[in-house]
Amino acid sequence: MSRALADLPEEDRARLAPAPAPTHAAPMKAVLTDRRFSDPSWIFERKLDGIRCVAIREGAKVRLLSRNDLPLDDRYPEIAEALAALHCEQFAIDGEIVAFEGSRTSFSLLAQRKQREVAVFLYVFDILWVDGFDVRRLPLRSRKRVLRDTIDFEDPVRLTPYRNEDGEELFEEACRKGWEGLIAKRAASTYTERRSRDWLKFKCEQGQELVIGGYTEPQGSRRRFGALLLGYYEDGELRYAGRVGTGFDEATLESLGRRLERLGRPDSPFADTGSIDVKRPHWVDPELVAQIGFTEWTRHGRLRHPRFLGLRDDKSATEVIRER
Repeated sequence: MSRALADLPEEDRARLAPAPAPTHAAPMKAVLTDRRFSDPSWIFERKLDGIRCVAIREGAKVRLLSRNDLPLDDRYPEIAEALAALHCEQFAIDGEIVAFEGSRTSFSLLAQRKQREVAVFLYVFDILWVDGFDVRRLPLRSRKRVLRDTIDFEDPVRLTPYRNEDGEELFEEACRKGWEGLIAKRAASTYTERRSRDWLKFKCEQGQELVIGGYTEPQGSRRRFGALLLGYYEDGELRYAGRVGTGFDEATLESLGRRLERLGRPDSPFADTGSIDVKRPHWVDPELVAQIGFTEWTRHGRLRHPRFLGLRDDKSATEVIRER
């Protein structure tokens, strides 16, 4: 047993269970809320706008997995190399891969990684397994302690800072600085492989993943497509959420346009096609997931002022629901 675990209080050590390294990513997920509060039994972290990553190391082998188990090692080799150089050789940690635009994390910039050089960082906020022991049954504050004692944090691997109080004050600061928001976590909570109200999302602005179900004809000098037709799943059906025509550069129009053409289909994938007021739409198989920023939902369930931020391949289309 490592010193990080041996130094835990006896009641925490009793919760430890010997276990092999995880074979897949099963990250705990937060629930969106409009509550804002301060509570000493909760901790508050900055919400990061990137790609969720569970990093697993067994000896010399390091695996980076997205939240839907896609391998990320080849995409972010500098992070895999940094983890492989750490003193501890057996761990599984949970975090977010991000890119910075000034002081703000930017998913849009992260999505440009394939087109140009973009510096990335892994912000770690939890630990699931270390030195042959499953630590997910430990309370969050104890897991934070084990995390700090296990991982040597040097760029590009960073510890996610957090506060033990003043959640409302920190939320106001986050919004003032243009950050995405906060994650509030119950300090005594264990780590579970599902969405849980022990973790809550405070968002400064609206934004979520949506499924691409079609596109419109380009206008003027625009190439490939005009706007994307977006939706989310509800009761197993794809519901229309609106269209987005801003946020694309020329390279994205070209690459995304080619992918959309390959996914073309003759009929609409939306259950409520009659409500889509678009001339000559092109329908596609609903496989691609886009990250969309917007100001609000209208009372008719449409996006107001949407903008395209990038594609996500770390979430399956059928998982996309409307966050309420």
